[in-house]
Amino acid sequence: MKGKSIGTVIVAEETPNPSEFSFVLTKSEDDFRLQKGMYVTIQSEEGEIIASVLNVFKTNRYFSSPSAVKAYETSGKTLASIFPVDSWEYIIAQAKPLGIFTEIGIKRLLYPVSPGDTVYVPDAGTLSKFLGLDPENGLLLGKIAHHDLEVKVNLTRFLQKHAALLAISGAGKSYTVSIILEELLSRSQEQGRVAVILFDVHGEYKGLSDDSSEFKDKIEFFPGAFIQFATHKLTAGQFASFQPQMSAVQVRELYRILGKLYVTNTKQGKSYLIKDIIEKIENDENINQRSKEALIGWFYTLESTHLFGQLEKPSLEEDIKAGKLLIVDLSDFTSLRKKQLIMSYFLTQLFDLRKKNKIPPTTIIVEEAHQFAPEASISMGLSRPIIETIAREGRKFFLSLVLISQRPVKLSTTALSQCNTHVIMRIVNPYDLDFIGRSSEGIDRETMDSITTLGIGEAIIVGNAVNHPIFVSVRKRKTSALQTMDLEESAKAYDTD
Repeated sequence: MKGKSIGTVIVAEETPNPSEFSFVLTKSEDDFRLQKGMYVTIQSEEGEIIASVLNVFKTNRYFSSPSAVKAYETSGKTLASIFPVDSWEYIIAQAKPLGIFTEIGIKRLLYPVSPGDTVYVPDAGTLSKFLGLDPENGLLLGKIAHHDLEVKVNLTRFLQKHAALLAISGAGKSYTVSIILEELLSRSQEQGRVAVILFDVHGEYKGLSDDSSEFKDKIEFFPGAFIQFATHKLTAGQFASFQPQMSAVQVRELYRILGKLYVTNTKQGKSYLIKDIIEKIENDENINQRSKEALIGWFYTLESTHLFGQLEKPSLEEDIKAGKLLIVDLSDFTSLRKKQLIMSYFLTQLFDLRKKNKIPPTTIIVEEAHQFAPEASISMGLSRPIIETIAREGRKFFLSLVLISQRPVKLSTTALSQCNTHVIMRIVNPYDLDFIGRSSEGIDRETMDSITTLGIGEAIIVGNAVNHPIFVSVRKRKTSALQTMDLEESAKAYDTD
């Protein structure tokens, strides 16, 4: 269903053609303001042609000749005092057809619109269906810029095939993450709820668990100081992922050692610690001396992290619950390797638990994802293999990733390419922009050119969650407990004398 008429298609250079057309605005500017990025529609025999406005410019024939303008203006008179210039000012728009919205679905436009066709503003219902939004049960992220239309993305389309949120520092990444969290925690059992685990690198989300809002009882905050791995749950392969330099022979020997510990301890209901593994290696006479020394050295290094114990803390099987958020605080750790060990351990356990259906469908949110899944060598990113594994296979088990990064060019290409929806906020680095252009599905040149001009709280959603790239003004937060402070506020808080 079309809305009010705003213009008429005209002939301009080689348009109209199947890829572009121009139209003149017939509504006065007081009545309607046409802006770049808006959607318009034209009625055809097959259905409604939906188009996006690429550019808007003004023209006036009285000002088309520079020499004439100069001659009149230097004579002491203005053109407006001599000619009816206001009557000859026109607003021209260039638009790109996106498709034809028909009763049976969306079709490509393979023929041009006709000069003289009337251009309308599409009604909210038609535009929502055309863009693939979910007004009934979707996650409310904001409104489409220039249209009074809420952007509600379908949960399955947005998260099942993973998502990435990419932006420079200060563009509103954490703010947008908090909105996604609010939407996930607001869902009812009838709508379908997922469990959420957030790895908080900078401690920005601590306040969410203390907030007096409706979400307080749905959030558990776990301090980094209490994190502990259940040593007996780790296989030789998982230990090897903590130490990529371990050879195949050493891994084989470790499998044998852990097998003995399993028989003597786990089968009897006992657990074991790193020191027990070291002791077993030291007393084993069948291990090559060089391999023995290397294994002992590596396990002493692991023991020095103080992460390995008897119990898993937090206990994923107990703390991952539908409709609840578990925040794992990593802000107190300065060692990147230690943070990567934590990420590797818990993501491996989550993947295993989901495959066995021991926890509900779960969404994993990873802040500073380029630190945990860098494009660099495996030795620089111990958690990269499991992140890439979940990115490739997690959707089959309803284990979703949301990767947050301010340097997408440093993020694993494998991981990012499996994120079928990208929420892109302002980015200015040319290398990051080029990387996004090559890795984001459905992003075109016009959309790419707009990324550097996005303001704080503005985003472009592209990929699986929507049928076409859309510009979104992110909605206001319901919570107000993000731990953010600018330089001036920090200086005042510290200087109390």
